[in-house]
Amino acid sequence: MIEGFRQSFVHTNGLRLSVHRAGAGSPLILLHGYPQNHACWAKVAPEFAAHFDVIVPDLRGYGDSDAPPDDSDHTVYSKRTMALDVVGLMDALGLTRAHILGHDRGGRVAYRFALDHPDRLGALGIIEIVPTGAFWANWNAELAHKAYHWTFLAQPAPLPERMIGADPAGYIDWTLRSWTLAKSLAVFSDTALEGYRAQARDPARIHAMCADYRAGATTDRKIDDADFGAGRKVRAPMMFLWAKDGFPAQSGDPAGIWRSWAEDVRDASCVSGHFAMEEAPSAVLEAFLPHFQAE
Repeated sequence: MIEGFRQSFVHTNGLRLSVHRAGAGSPLILLHGYPQNHACWAKVAPEFAAHFDVIVPDLRGYGDSDAPPDDSDHTVYSKRTMALDVVGLMDALGLTRAHILGHDRGGRVAYRFALDHPDRLGALGIIEIVPTGAFWANWNAELAHKAYHWTFLAQPAPLPERMIGADPAGYIDWTLRSWTLAKSLAVFSDTALEGYRAQARDPARIHAMCADYRAGATTDRKIDDADFGAGRKVRAPMMFLWAKDGFPAQSGDPAGIWRSWAEDVRDASCVSGHFAMEEAPSAVLEAFLPHFQAE
């Protein structure tokens, strides 16, 4: 799905991850979000690969990666567990350190990696999120209406799974369309759209995506709150890109929130909805190419 990239499978942390890779130089790992997979990087990954060794995994539960069942404590899809997937991926590829750029759920894996494994990280890039604990703390009526999926997907199984499973492609299309600036699917390629729809037709992956949000409402939030209370901060240099019509913009001062979580934060905004890599790829490249090249 990404021009010039080759797919392989890597066994790590008890599961098999699908990985796309191209380029040479310093390693750069790109982590996608919900309800997408590696294909969301297709407009920017080839340009990154002209400068870096670019590695694009499907997170557990997404794309062609394994989708194990959740546990009662919602640790299977916690961002701590997913960060360990990335550590294992790096070990399997013989990488000591890497830059990481994450969008949406992948951004949550990226900053958890930064907090839990600081010695393995070069520079950090975050697109369109604020930390999980901070997002919940800034919840209000407007944000709850816009980000309803945070509570819907986190409901106990199998309620959201059954509702999504009644019309998975329709649900995915509605979600993608409603989070774009133009309220249109035109920014997504036909290939990427079919990939997003296909994973939502798989009951195991519907369950995995819901489990991702169940972890966000429980385990991830508790881990975030504990770290923030202990004064732990991201040490790696961080670049944060947020969309003027995206979710972080609804939380008040998204860059200010990140500055309370990280020691070295730069930020930029772009005219986009939530899916900046597909809606505003030039803004993504302008923000992150110099950031990673400087490290």
